Amino acid sequence: HKSTKTLENARAMSSYDYDYLVIGGGSGGIASAKRAASYGKKVAVIEKARLGGTCVNVGCVPKKVMWSAATVADTLKHDAHHYGFSGGVEAASTLDWPKLKAARDAYVLRLNGIYASGFTKAGVEDIRGEATFVDANTVEVKAEDGSIKTVTSDKILVATGGRPHIPAGDGVAENVISSDGFFDLEELPKVAVVVGAGYIAVELAGVLNSLGTEVHLVVRKAKALRDFDPMISDALDTEMIKAGVHIHRNTGGISKIEVGEDGKKQVTTVSGDTLYGADVVLMAPGRIPNVEYLNLDKAGVELSHKNHITVDEYSNTSADNIYALGDVCGKVELTPMAIAAGRRLADRLFGPEKYKNAKVSYDLVPTVVFTHPTIGTIGLTEPKAVDKYGAESVKVYTSKFADSHYGIFQVDPENKPKTHMKVICAGEEEKVVGIHVIGKGSDEMMQGFGVALKMGATKADLDSCIAIHPTAGEELVTMGTWGTSPPFSGAKDSPLNGAPPSEPTLKSRI
Repeated sequence: HKSTKTLENARAMSSYDYDYLVIGGGSGGIASAKRAASYGKKVAVIEKARLGGTCVNVGCVPKKVMWSAATVADTLKHDAHHYGFSGGVEAASTLDWPKLKAARDAYVLRLNGIYASGFTKAGVEDIRGEATFVDANTVEVKAEDGSIKTVTSDKILVATGGRPHIPAGDGVAENVISSDGFFDLEELPKVAVVVGAGYIAVELAGVLNSLGTEVHLVVRKAKALRDFDPMISDALDTEMIKAGVHIHRNTGGISKIEVGEDGKKQVTTVSGDTLYGADVVLMAPGRIPNVEYLNLDKAGVELSHKNHITVDEYSNTSADNIYALGDVCGKVELTPMAIAAGRRLADRLFGPEKYKNAKVSYDLVPTVVFTHPTIGTIGLTEPKAVDKYGAESVKVYTSKFADSHYGIFQVDPENKPKTHMKVICAGEEEKVVGIHVIGKGSDEMMQGFGVALKMGATKADLDSCIAIHPTAGEELVTMGTWGTSPPFSGAKDSPLNGAPPSEPTLKSRI
């Protein structure tokens, strides 16, 4: 790091206000700004709303709170009495929604404050307002009070994220809420129509259903999560039906929404079906990038046909000094992905020589869907593995079982919730190219297996790890006829055939 005096001299010589200006105070932008500041650069972040972006304010964080509340309700309704506790539907119906909402909102507000104090500690300037490009190095910022100021920067990052898409239709826009609006609900709706087939739609449908709402899930085609492995989408479909979610298939979407005298909503689908008596219609058919107000053309930044900012593997845009990452680019729209991309970009732009070619990998990204039950997945689906490697080069291991949590339940074994697992291998060495799990605990077990796949694990590598019993995760290291896979390892130091672990390289004490 340069001395403070050297930095002050460098800044005095600069013709720009900042070395690095970040537009967008979400997870990716904040991570990149703080990393750049750690290298002694003068950095500012422009944000027009609350710090933390979608994830903290109307996404991952408050969604997980609601999923946790729904899981408590499910435990009370379905599990408690099997373990000797009082429970049932009556216990679950005691939910105090206003209390839950207040606690959740206070938690989010606390996180907003943590981000703000983090800026102070890191030396990042917090600029509040809406940013608009004047040219490739100049940005105009309009504050909430209408005042305007202009700032300049040597390098600029666009990390403005995305927002829910509300499709056209008669009475649609004015009579629906988005996933953002879900967190503004002051009471639990009695009847909700959720429109969409992606992870946001099925997550919120599951939350509402578990908390006691009558839920109707409207999907354009045959089922939800169609881009996931068929085992996952089929199993989720079955579990949602068992849980009481009403699924309306092959609807083509929503064409019209009307409001009756009683305030209830009547929803008409493109296929001609009509749903009556909805208190809330929640639209979650997808998200679109936040780019309209930026005037990117003035900075020479090109967009794709879907209005995402076009970037290469290094987060470079078509403008030499402007970069973009996160949901605004439409590549792997996950918060931790944006954080990693933001840090690596700052490393490359401002870090030492060893980071001159630093970039993030968008391959083998583990992800979880907080449905009921949860889904964990990484790598290729079975159809995509077959397309890429050929059916003759792909071997698939599967397992279906009732988690031990349900072992004492006095119900027909067929009626116990099932966990489904799939390990997809390719090539003679049976390299693991995909793992897919739906069932209790899949959200927590996927992180570790993500590390294994990133390191090139084979089926033999999985078998080499002794199972933790009794857990659901042990199924992933005992599938098939244990220990009979081809003896290939993806590890630098093979763990096969009882080999001892390698030792770390220590610094010389001489």
